[in-house]
Amino acid sequence: MALKCGIVGLPNVGKSTLFNALSNAKALAANYPFATKEPNVGTITVPDERLNKLQELVNPQKVVPTTIEIVDIAGLIKGASKGEGLGNQFLANIREVDAIVHVVRCFDDDNIVHVDGDVNPVRDKDIIDTELQFKDLELLEKRLDKLRRQAKSMDKDIIRQAEICEKLYKHIEQGNNARSCEIDENDQKFVNEMFLLTAKPVMYVCNVDEDSVVDGNAHTVKFMELVANENAQVLLISAAIEADIAELESYEERMEFLADLGLKEAGVNQIISACYSLLNLITYFTAGVKEVRAWTIEIGTKAPGAAGVIHTDFEKGFIRAQVIKYNDFVEYGSEAAVKAIGKMGVEGKEYVVGNGDVMHFLFNV
Repeated sequence: MALKCGIVGLPNVGKSTLFNALSNAKALAANYPFATKEPNVGTITVPDERLNKLQELVNPQKVVPTTIEIVDIAGLIKGASKGEGLGNQFLANIREVDAIVHVVRCFDDDNIVHVDGDVNPVRDKDIIDTELQFKDLELLEKRLDKLRRQAKSMDKDIIRQAEICEKLYKHIEQGNNARSCEIDENDQKFVNEMFLLTAKPVMYVCNVDEDSVVDGNAHTVKFMELVANENAQVLLISAAIEADIAELESYEERMEFLADLGLKEAGVNQIISACYSLLNLITYFTAGVKEVRAWTIEIGTKAPGAAGVIHTDFEKGFIRAQVIKYNDFVEYGSEAAVKAIGKMGVEGKEYVVGNGDVMHFLFNV
């Protein structure tokens, strides 16, 4: 499944520098607003040590990791919801992504101007939230006008939809985001179909200087206090460090560089893990001499649905799945060895795929 995350934030917070480091694409990183007028899209290979281990054990002809698309969306400013600074175009780009990576500037540097004059991540977040909320209110207002006219027919579904829109409108009007509004599970499909900007799952990236990447600084303390009740993940990442890491050739060089800074993993790994968590995603594997490959599915996906990620025919003609738990595969070293001791499972249509499962599907077209 294709996963797309959008990087948003004010101009000059480090979005394009972070994007370049993540994707190795060459987005323009300039010291002025609107350096990026069109969204740059980069594809990130998802790092997964389990895939490396399976490659080592199986020795396949090729290895195919799963990927994430990252979209660098141009910097928003006050008035974006009213069209300021190409705002409508930028907001449309946000509507197309699955999750939002909201970057806030938490470093001081007199050589990099701030669009609002000084560094204040609390204010910056409020600006972005407000613009997205204004756009959602505009959409809900139009939807409500239409539903109220249709509700005269006394159709129960239409009346319910109007009630949901009214609830969301009042919630957002009070300065809240749609994602924090309590919606009944039966109504969630309708809400999802509106593609509200503030309903999208979000994680925050505090772009800090090198000295603050482990413990943070005064800016990150204030920001974390602000978002404490959102239950959102906040990452401390230095876009400058990520840019340096991207220049290094080998895995060993990168790990040594991170160790010198007191870091266990690169920011790209942290962002990908957070995106997976945000969207309730896991990985399963297929492993054979021709190919070892990673596949992305949602938590709770049953075996036929997982097969359908490979090809729709696999899902339509699903018969059963042969399943090896990743730890068993590693412990015994091969599919044959696992099968020999009776640890290969044979599962039917109701099997819920586990994170790291190594699977082989039997199907009939």
